[in-house]
Amino acid sequence: MKTVRLREGKERSLQRRHPWVFQGSITKGGGDTGETVRVEAADGSFLGWGAFSPRSQIRVRIWSFDEHERVDEALFQRRIAAALRYRQRLAIGSNGQRLIHGEADGLPGLIVDRYDDTLSVQCLAAGIERWKPAIVAALVAETGCTRVYERSDSSVRQLEGLALKTGWLHGAEGEAPAERAIDEHGWQLQVDIAHGHKTGYYLDQRDNRGRFAAWVRQFGAKRVLNCYSYTGGFSVAALAGGATDVTSVDSSGPALARAQAHVERNAAAFGYDPAAHRVLDADVNGTLRQLLKDGRRFDAIVLDPPKFAPSAAHAERAARAYKDINRLAFKLLAPGGLLLSFSCSGGVGADLFHKIVAGAGIDAQVDGHLLARLEAAPDHPTTVAFPEGEYLKGLAIVVKG
Repeated sequence: MKTVRLREGKERSLQRRHPWVFQGSITKGGGDTGETVRVEAADGSFLGWGAFSPRSQIRVRIWSFDEHERVDEALFQRRIAAALRYRQRLAIGSNGQRLIHGEADGLPGLIVDRYDDTLSVQCLAAGIERWKPAIVAALVAETGCTRVYERSDSSVRQLEGLALKTGWLHGAEGEAPAERAIDEHGWQLQVDIAHGHKTGYYLDQRDNRGRFAAWVRQFGAKRVLNCYSYTGGFSVAALAGGATDVTSVDSSGPALARAQAHVERNAAAFGYDPAAHRVLDADVNGTLRQLLKDGRRFDAIVLDPPKFAPSAAHAERAARAYKDINRLAFKLLAPGGLLLSFSCSGGVGADLFHKIVAGAGIDAQVDGHLLARLEAAPDHPTTVAFPEGEYLKGLAIVVKG
């Protein structure tokens, strides 16, 4: 077994069970791409078993802190089985779920989402890539799903020196790319596993979409603006909650077409008129400014932008972008209106995001009550030892008036 030895003092994070070892922490040693290595402190004492990645700034991702635990097929089966047991306890009530959430489930670099009978898998780290056949076999055995599609097309793989990959891994080789219908709070949504964002859909917002529908009903919000709407999950939620005028804004025509299809698909079941929904294929920032010039007002606005800050180094620039769209949204809200504002940027923490939104309110000369702090659904867990996993944060604010 090859060994990686850390510089003196760099062992503390691993002793706190943090699963990453950065390049600058290593004094000597290494291995092949994805190879399991023994990680030692400067005095030679054992710290963990991990997957080595010679191209990444994160040189080792820890598999186990137990010196007596073997990194083999059985380890992956145990980790996958444990992750599934946790999800079963959550009683999610949807056939769209996150089953494996990387470091939080002891499988750094592995994302697995379930869409009905199909698993959508992202292998984002060298160790996961090396063990992929064993992981796929364990997923099929533990879930009973007959189809596994790979969506390893994130740019994160390039940081690991890995090529982008998509396609069937199990059960449907040679077939056309998969689409699956999922049930979310009674809404029927169609997911394009092969081409949709991430693994096909943003399952992390499932609970927030449900809460938004309830708040639209509770506060009697009729005019709703959904910005960065993607395929319209929050728009369907608004209509199901009783909104009568919903606008979805996105810069992707295909996503907006699917949003309209989702609205039409659920109209009869929830008793709303699909004509109450319209789409705008446009830049969100410019649209917010134009709506303000036009004197428009809304009872509820959702801001769910893409990642503005992939790392802390981009936080200052991202803060300006977040502040600008939130300032405009505050100005567009009617008195008593509801704002749901999100950030999925890992480089912007929850406290900083709150300060950014507060600054936007001050600039807009608008104050509001904090209704709730929002986060990813519980099948996207954050662990005590790995707080960096808390990427999605949000605020629900009711404007005073």
